[in-house]
Amino acid sequence: MHSDTQHPAPERALEEFVVDRPGNIISIGHHLTTTLQVRCVVRTISLSGAVLEVNKGLDIPQNFFLEILGIHDEIGCTLLKRNGTVVTVCFNMLISPDFLHHVQRLNFEEST
Repeated sequence: MHSDTQHPAPERALEEFVVDRPGNIISIGHHLTTTLQVRCVVRTISLSGAVLEVNKGLDIPQNFFLEILGIHDEIGCTLLKRNGTVVTVCFNMLISPDFLHHVQRLNFEEST
């Protein structure tokens, strides 16, 4: 294979959905207790992860729970990367398609 060969960009494995919902990053303490909550905005979400927006000066733990306001479940997350205020996380387990649909439906119900 030659180094000048152009390759198409790979397609994303899982579709991302824009949700722009407020949420909380909940730090995990000793024995899985919650220690601190930090506000965030969930910009996009997929079955495997999300893109969050946070205050630039806040420290984000490597592992935490994500709470999406309006939903009573927390999602276990691992920090993948951070670029200023934009934080990319992967979920510790794939969320169910029904849960993802519920998150999307909340935005639709609030806009009508």
